[in-house]
Formats: sequence, structure tokens, C-alpha cells
Amino acid sequence: MLDKIFLLLTGLLAAYLCWYFWRRYNLNKALHNLYYLMGFAVLLVSGLLLIFLGLGILSSPYVLTVASLIPLGISMGIAEEYFPSWKKAFKWFAAIGFLAIAVTSIGGMDALKKIAVPLFHGVAGLVIFLGPFLAKGAPKGFFWVGVGGLLIGLGGIALAFIAMGAQLLFFSPAFVMLILTPLLFLMAGAFTIGFTRKG
Repeated sequence: MLDKIFLLLTGLLAAYLCWYFWRRYNLNKALHNLYYLMGFAVLLVSGLLLIFLGLGILSSPYVLTVASLIPLGISMGIAEEYFPSWKKAFKWFAAIGFLAIAVTSIGGMDALKKIAVPLFHGVAGLVIFLGPFLAKGAPKGFFWVGVGGLLIGLGGIALAFIAMGAQLLFFSPAFVMLILTPLLFLMAGAFTIGFTRKG
């Protein structure tokens, strides 16, 4: 029951951020807002699926593939908005990463999946974590996005290791399942503060 409460709260924050970025996109048509919107729309849908179908769906290769759009979308938004010199290269990296995760996960290529998932999730997570601290001209409160990036990175990498039948440090399957929904809520809260604070 507690898991569903955390997932519901996460979904409400994700829904608010979807509305926020859609409104921002309609104001200035800036592409980065669409990337952010994509990431949080997938978070919203993922949260609803977890509420209705349970945490067991995390083992599905289709869920793993679609969920990868959360870090990839948010990291592409950060690259687009604050790092124009390498945004084009990062878009290619994200596209290749999504295809690699999809093909290796759905195709059952476990050996290649063990490389693709941590590599592309890890790099996207680093962009979300470090980007807000390095971004020039960002609002002061934007560092909260980096905090959210750290949380999503830890949770995502731990889940990826579990999906591959391995364990990351002390992140056992039971421990990850225990902390996953509160972690998602804290992550969504950090993102909400970071993206909506103006000063």
C-alpha cells in the first residue's frame, strides 16, 4: 500500500511537470522542453503501470526499453538547453543507446545488454547529475535537478544490475524493491524543485 502511495505522489509530480513543460513549449517552441516532456511523460506512464500491474513488470524487456526514455529524454533536454556545442552528438548517442537497449533487451542478447544498459543509462545519468552544476546561465535552484539525477542514476543502475541477474554493491533485489518507490518520489520532487525554481 505504501508503494502505491509513493507511486501516486510521483505520478502527480510527473503530471505537473508534463503540464509545466508543455506550457513552456507553447510559449517559446524551444525543443528542450519537448525532451523534458518526453522524459516525464514516460515517468508518469511507468508510475501508473507500476500502480496497476505491480513491481513485477520491471523485469519485462519492453518496460526496461521504454523506461530508458526517462533518463535519455531529460539528459537530451539538458544538453539541448545548456550545452549547445555537443547537443547534436549527444542526440546521436541517445538514439543509438535507445536502439541498443531495445534490441539487446527484447532480442534476449544478455551479454550485449550487460554492456548497453549500464553504458547508456550511466552516461545519461551523469549528464543529468553533473550538467546542472556545470550549466552556465542556469537558475541557482537548478542544482536540484542534479540531485534528482543522482537518485535516478543510483536507482536505475541498481535496477539494471538486478535485471541482468547481478547485484550492485549492497543493492540486493529485496533492498532495491524496498527503496524504489520512495526513491522515485524523492527524485521527482528534486526534479520539480530544480526545473521550476527561477532563482
